[in-house]
Amino acid sequence: QVQLVESGGGLVQAGDSLRLSCKGSGGPFKRYAVGWFRQSPGKDRVFVGSINWSGAKLEYADFAEGRFSISRDNDENTAYLRMNNLRPEDTAVYTCAARNAPATNDANRYDYWGQGTQVTVSS
Repeated sequence: QVQLVESGGGLVQAGDSLRLSCKGSGGPFKRYAVGWFRQSPGKDRVFVGSINWSGAKLEYADFAEGRFSISRDNDENTAYLRMNNLRPEDTAVYTCAARNAPATNDANRYDYWGQGTQVTVSS
């Protein structure tokens, strides 16, 4: 019954910023660790970053470190992925996932997944 819905994707130019949202419902979102993943056409899904249930612990992929920022507002049952200085190689479908356990970079460990939101970065 847990549902995650991403929003905020779109078409932007290189150098632009974008904030994606992941809103949870149907479960105790405040208890869940949230991971962000992305997948480009013809490529495998890769880890972007994660945040633990309280927001105190963050983890980022190397390509995201210093440029992407994950946060959450548990009063709104929402996690965010802020992406700055976007590059064409950031073009992908971005998907959030959740689990009632510690955050991890392993997609196989997450129990709930959103539908994804498209981010396209033009050069």
